[in-house]
Amino acid sequence: MSFNFKIVQQLECSSTRKKLHDIMSGTKELLLSEVSPGVKDSESKVTVVGVGQVGMACVFSILAQNVSHDVVLIDCVEDKLRGEMLDLQHGSLFLRNPKINASSDYAASAGSRLCVVTAGVRQREGESRLDLVQRNTDVLKNIIPKLVKYSPNTVLLIVSNPVDILTYVAWKLSGLPKHRVLGSGTNLDSSRFRFLMSQKLGVAPSSCHGWIIGEHGDSSVAVWSGVNIAGVRLRELNPNMGTDRDEEHWDQLHKDVINSAYEIIKLKGYTNWAIGLSVASLAQSILKNSHNVHAVSVNVKGHVGINFDTFLSLPCVLGLDGVNQVVKINLQPDELNSFKTSAKAMEDIQKSIVF
Repeated sequence: MSFNFKIVQQLECSSTRKKLHDIMSGTKELLLSEVSPGVKDSESKVTVVGVGQVGMACVFSILAQNVSHDVVLIDCVEDKLRGEMLDLQHGSLFLRNPKINASSDYAASAGSRLCVVTAGVRQREGESRLDLVQRNTDVLKNIIPKLVKYSPNTVLLIVSNPVDILTYVAWKLSGLPKHRVLGSGTNLDSSRFRFLMSQKLGVAPSSCHGWIIGEHGDSSVAVWSGVNIAGVRLRELNPNMGTDRDEEHWDQLHKDVINSAYEIIKLKGYTNWAIGLSVASLAQSILKNSHNVHAVSVNVKGHVGINFDTFLSLPCVLGLDGVNQVVKINLQPDELNSFKTSAKAMEDIQKSIVF
């Protein structure tokens, strides 16, 4: 029997090439046959700037509630940023397998439908939110233009305090239309208000209805004229509710709302969980285009008698494009005057900001 040396040589070369191909291909290529390259862009991508206590509470709430499956963390502190990313990634199995990335390069935020800004200097014990204005304005100067550069169609959601002033600053820096720039505002204050009502009445917070509007801070306005349970206005039962003539001292609830952050900061050094949950609820309404109504900080020019640009909270309908409508809330004279006083205070502060 004779052998064809050339055939043997070809077979050996073919075998060698196959082995080499197998080595070069790796396990993934041997396991999977690509049908299409897949879609890399997400329709619900969220970028959160700032991985402090508030930022991470926002990220965790968004992921845990399955609001978005594509989240990017941005911060300038590299080690903490990577640590937070890895910690979340290791829990991906329990979060429905989201895509979680982190970078100090804003290019990673490209294509975000929603950008949440939590970065800024922290409010100290005894320090009002308004004391933070210029320090956090300077922080936003480095953040907002970069976000808009990579995600020109995004909705900006500002959480950093003082949120109303900084939402105005973000609007000015971004060049975006006013409906695509909003602040977390009194969405949290209204939640605190409803919780405190529930404690006083023994009714679940979700069944207690009431709004805090105006500033997310000391000049906020409780809309006592609209507080109701199952459509029953409580002022019809107690005409003095919310006034200093009320023997049941319901006005203490609004005072407690205002003091909540100060008390928590005194006790634990910062607030984070409630605002994180609040932001997740806003993100869901925006990304799911659900048209839920929230008290958020918006440009109030042309609403409730305000004729200048400033941002304060009013009940708003939220959707994919940000603020769709502002509810024409019917305020009593004392409530309207308090709101205008809050607006004037914001305008005075805005005049002192150095851009």
